This record gives sequence, C-alpha cells and structure tokens, in this order.
Amino acid sequence: MKVALASDHRGFKLKNVLVDFLKEEKYSVVDMGTFYSQPCDYPDVVYPAAVAVKEKKVDRAVLLCYTGIGSCIVANKVKGIRAGLVYNSKIARLSRRHNNTNVLVLPAGFLKKEEAKKIVKVWLTTKFEGGRHLRRVKKIKDIEGKENV
Repeated sequence: MKVALASDHRGFKLKNVLVDFLKEEKYSVVDMGTFYSQPCDYPDVVYPAAVAVKEKKVDRAVLLCYTGIGSCIVANKVKGIRAGLVYNSKIARLSRRHNNTNVLVLPAGFLKKEEAKKIVKVWLTTKFEGGRHLRRVKKIKDIEGKENV
C-alpha cells in the first residue's frame, strides 16, 4: 500500500516519526512535506496529498496539523475524499469500517508518538464493512455531485 503523509510545521515532528514507522512496517511512503519546522500554511501541504489520493497516485493519506481541524476541512473539499479527524484507535477503526475513510487526519498537538502509531496502524489495516454503510457512503458521493465539491 502506498501512503502519502503531509503536515504543517505543528505536525512536522510527528509526521517524521510516522514516516519512519510506516517504512519500518514495509509501507511505500510518499512524504509530501513540510520538510522544515518553520511556519507554513497547512492548506499548501495537505491539499496536494488529498489530490494524490483522489488521482490514485497513492492509496491513502495521513495528514497532520496542531488540532487536525483545518487539515480535515481542506481534505474534505477534494471530491472523492472522505477524511476523518481521528484521536484514538477505536475511532480510527470505525472511520474505516463505517465511513471507508481514505484520508486520516491526526491532531499532532494532542497525541503522543506511540498513540499516533497505533492509530495509523489500526486505520491502515481495517477494512470497510460495506453493507448498510455502503448505502451511506454512496449518499455522501451523491451529495458531492450536487454540491460540486
């Protein structure tokens, strides 16, 4: 599986930890920045990662900023993206099983390294349940078409 990672300066350190972790776990990793701890604007780095998922250049993406809120908003503006702001492994599992999220957003300012690793691993290994949840995901796609997101 090919996974893109992107963060602003507030998620920079944790992103680097996760890049190394995913490489150790034998994932193909695309680090989309930022590559420095100097302040930058999260839309500039997370938007290209979300587009990479949409265009199937990567299978999924993990995005980080301080709260995760801004990155989640940006990612969900991209048609076909179902980004979830996740703060524990139970929510990570449910975001995949019930919502088929293809972008994981982490609040870097509120997670310890080990918890972030656990969340990412659970999220990447959990499959979509389908069934009644498929009907709901299809409704999300229908809304995207109406709104021209």
